Amino acid sequence: MIHFEHIEYLWLLLALPLLALLWGWYEWRSRRRLEQWADKAMFPRLLPDRTRWRPVFKLSLTLLGLALLVVALANPQFGTKIEKGKRAGSDIAICLDISNSMMAEDIQPNRLERSKRVIGNLLSTLAGDRVSLIVFAGTSYIQMPLTNDYSATKLFLDQISCDMIASQGTAIGDAIEKAMQTFGYGDPDREWVSNKGRAIVVISDGENHEDDAVAAARNAHKQGVIVSTIGMGLPTGAPIPEYSPRGRTNNYKRNKEGSIVMTSLNEQMLADIARAGGGTYLHAAGPSASLSDITNLIEGLEKEEFGEAVFSRYESRYRWPLAAALLCLVAEVVLFERRNKKFKLFEP
Repeated sequence: MIHFEHIEYLWLLLALPLLALLWGWYEWRSRRRLEQWADKAMFPRLLPDRTRWRPVFKLSLTLLGLALLVVALANPQFGTKIEKGKRAGSDIAICLDISNSMMAEDIQPNRLERSKRVIGNLLSTLAGDRVSLIVFAGTSYIQMPLTNDYSATKLFLDQISCDMIASQGTAIGDAIEKAMQTFGYGDPDREWVSNKGRAIVVISDGENHEDDAVAAARNAHKQGVIVSTIGMGLPTGAPIPEYSPRGRTNNYKRNKEGSIVMTSLNEQMLADIARAGGGTYLHAAGPSASLSDITNLIEGLEKEEFGEAVFSRYESRYRWPLAAALLCLVAEVVLFERRNKKFKLFEP
């Protein structure tokens, strides 16, 4: 299958029919002017060496040569060229809180959607690193294992919602343990080797009610894994909107006493987790919110070789149409418009 590296250049081929029309119009005007002072029957005697088809043949060579030049400019590619190389990068596990409190709208459009945007921005900064995705509420599960297919990760990210886990709560510690599993920690079939090329990023509002997240982060750090956290929400808090199958209602979640439940960002918890994990805490809605601290931390991780990778790519074949184009243009120059007795080789 032929592939063009710069397919947009092929639009230039549309100019060739216009050139042919201009040439035909010019020949028609020249013949009309000639007919004004001589009869058609006199043309063979006035122009004995001129042939009718030689100019058309020369034009065809010119147009063919220009067309081949355009094709060469677009760089046709086909066939494959196998290249072997080694791919290196770090392993990053992203733990995303999808508890109901993440639907609070103290940051717009809500905490969960803002978290997805942060993850998308983080993925756009990665190059060669592998990433896994863990979602958690009262429990956690691996949404996507380690991969360097960022497009697939973004596709899975778009499908995440707060109703994916029925068990509500915020089990950050369990999510950190699941992240460690994506690195191969605890796998009886794999030998665990501690290195400084792994990191966990927890994105949550910090309302941890299920387990000891600080202890989980501390254990991960002992295994050489850095745990960083990103806080979503405002410390002032906000109510949790309720949704029906038709969409959002005008009601808010209430407790058993009938009071509206308020959810607040627990920065202290997230900061403690990051401190125990040797990482960085970032408040995503803060006045100086920036992913630079997290991205700098990831860039500072050791790069581990994932093994030998085989790449196949198209081979450029622009030389063939370029050589054919030059041949056509040279032939057009050598071919005279009129008969030449010395060069009968080029008689059409």
